[in-house]
Amino acid sequence: MTGILISLPFLAIAAIVFALERWRDRRLRPEDAARRRRRATAILLAALALVVLTTVFDSLMVAAALTDYRPEAVTGLRLWLAPIEDFLYPIAGVLLLPAVFDLLRRRAPAVAVDVAESASGERG
Repeated sequence: MTGILISLPFLAIAAIVFALERWRDRRLRPEDAARRRRRATAILLAALALVVLTTVFDSLMVAAALTDYRPEAVTGLRLWLAPIEDFLYPIAGVLLLPAVFDLLRRRAPAVAVDVAESASGERG
């Protein structure tokens, strides 16, 4: 089994969660297009940074013979010395982590208010 077949389900799950969160955000806040543009720019910059860092450090590890990839386990496509398969997890992280963060953050204020109200009620 190639690394790409192992990585694709993780990338698919991340993309689905990301798309669902974006759809939910547009449905709940249709007027907030500027915030969505800033968020998309931040995600693209993070993805670019992770691709550059993965390229550099994976290539250095391969060049130093710290790791090697069996030819039958990779597609053969490489960015410098790093196989393309190594880029799927960072991209999945860039999609999944902001989506999960936004989903959890939207629930946090309601919980914080409940805790604050119950704490003030016990004192009084």
